[in-house]
Amino acid sequence: MTSTQPTIKFLKQPTSEAWVEQAIANLDTILLDHSHCERKAAGVALNLMFRYPAREKLVRMLTAIAREELEHFEQVNQRLEKRSIALGPLAAPPYGAGLSAQIRKQEPERLLDSLLVSGLIEARSHERLGLLGDRCPDAELAKFYRSLMASEARHYGVYWILATTYFDRDIVMQRLEELSLVESELLAILHPEPRIHS
Repeated sequence: MTSTQPTIKFLKQPTSEAWVEQAIANLDTILLDHSHCERKAAGVALNLMFRYPAREKLVRMLTAIAREELEHFEQVNQRLEKRSIALGPLAAPPYGAGLSAQIRKQEPERLLDSLLVSGLIEARSHERLGLLGDRCPDAELAKFYRSLMASEARHYGVYWILATTYFDRDIVMQRLEELSLVESELLAILHPEPRIHS
């Protein structure tokens, strides 16, 4: 992957220039996919809360994330409506499924992997929304993407805090190293269909 900016914390490789060009050339599709991403992110936070209801810090912190992701979902949908883009299904790129396949089935490893995978996805979202904010030719849309960057950075920070709350830091760092390599490999070849995580 060709570097376009400094690597975001936790990510092994920066996003390629090819992705930026693909996204800018397909902004309507990227915006629709962004809607799906925000909805899925809220769902991930809610699912973790339901799976681990006795972990008070997790429930408290992910409640705030789920609420914010749903607010972003609504904001993206408002922009879709302004651009007369109908909500509808989009085929998912292999990225999310590829990372989910790395989540181990047994506890407590399942919790650790779930938190780290979620954190990596949020970190990549932070990076790519920043690239769209810098490079998007639509000034209003660029401003919107820049406004979301801080939230995405905070979200991956929350997943990191939770991982290091419930697990020894050395164990977290070792597993993060493994998962971040998989994350960068999944994006090494540009997916032919434009997506936030293509």
